[in-house]
Amino acid sequence: MKYNNIVEAKFISRPNRFIAQVELDGEEITVHVKNTGRCKELLLPDRTVYLEKASNPDRKTPYDLVAVKTPIGIINIDSQAPNIVVKEWLKKQDYDIIIPEYTYGDSRIDFYMKKGKDEYLLEVKGCTLVKDGIGYFPDAPTTRGVKHLRELTKAIKSGYKAMIAFVIQVEGVDEVRPNDDTHPEFGAALAEAVKAGVQVLYLPCKVKADELIVSRH
Repeated sequence: MKYNNIVEAKFISRPNRFIAQVELDGEEITVHVKNTGRCKELLLPDRTVYLEKASNPDRKTPYDLVAVKTPIGIINIDSQAPNIVVKEWLKKQDYDIIIPEYTYGDSRIDFYMKKGKDEYLLEVKGCTLVKDGIGYFPDAPTTRGVKHLRELTKAIKSGYKAMIAFVIQVEGVDEVRPNDDTHPEFGAALAEAVKAGVQVLYLPCKVKADELIVSRH
């Protein structure tokens, strides 16, 4: 995926999970943060951040904060981006059918795919938290993530092929582990899902200020 109208700014503060204060062209402005996670290790004062100009000129926040420059490289923190880039990637994988936002059980799973007689369910998670070269998920408790893992586990028993994909939103990282310190229940649900047959995909990405593309073929 490619962004339009990306500009550099300097991060100042994050009053709440939806907005941030940044300095752009010498002026302090309020921008929308496209990630409701904590991102406390990333959004630090004086760091360079990347903003996309909103398409609606009348919006209260004229920009979306989508990425941040860190010592390990640019990290894309746009929580909507993983599903977009996975859809682009899936189109190259020879599936006969790809349906986003598929209702299964009591959940909405990110993708349903079909290839021949095989039916697949795929849940997508974006990874922005990195420690010592390894990605960790989640960076904040996610009851929704646990619920989805349990739905995928049930789907295996019903004959589906189920997968969870971790989109790694920074270059140089190719593994994601459950962040048990933050949410041990997610780690337990992931272990249960893997034991049941859910496949874990790690999707490294090419990351630029204005671009995010899955680099796995």
